[in-house]
Amino acid sequence: MPLVPPDGDTRVGKERTLSQLVAQASEDISTIISKEIELAKLEIQGSLVHVKQGVPLLVVAGVLVLYAIGLLFTAGAWGLYAAGLPAWAAFLIVGGVLVVLAGILAYVGQKALKKVNPKPTRAIAGVEETLSTLKSARESGSVHAKAVPASKSQVALPRAASGSQVAGASRSQDS
Repeated sequence: MPLVPPDGDTRVGKERTLSQLVAQASEDISTIISKEIELAKLEIQGSLVHVKQGVPLLVVAGVLVLYAIGLLFTAGAWGLYAAGLPAWAAFLIVGGVLVVLAGILAYVGQKALKKVNPKPTRAIAGVEETLSTLKSARESGSVHAKAVPASKSQVALPRAASGSQVAGASRSQDS
């Protein structure tokens, strides 16, 4: 993507000062950082979908376990009280079914939560790539700045055809 100055002038012969280049680089860096933050937000929102599915299932499982425990205690109490009446068996069967249902719901909810990756891996990789690019550009820029005399320190705009090479850089090295 070719760099376009704020005034929109893309002529090859027009040169920008060092302060203009630094200002443009500063704007580009802030744009890159804001886009990386947007990417991280999108990744986290994608992970929240799985959380929204898993947490309600776990809550329902917890409620069912509470009911089951209550019924099991009630069944035990009735069983001890009645000592042979079939009413306690009914309470025990219902409590056992609720425990099995709660176990199934807990398993499904836990499985959904295991899919959650709260770490925005793509955004982190993008930031690391940006930092390494900036470090290498800084190192190559300081080497180039030492090699170019002060009178030839202005840099021309990039050519519209290539978009990645600085126009006039070969001219300043040839002369």
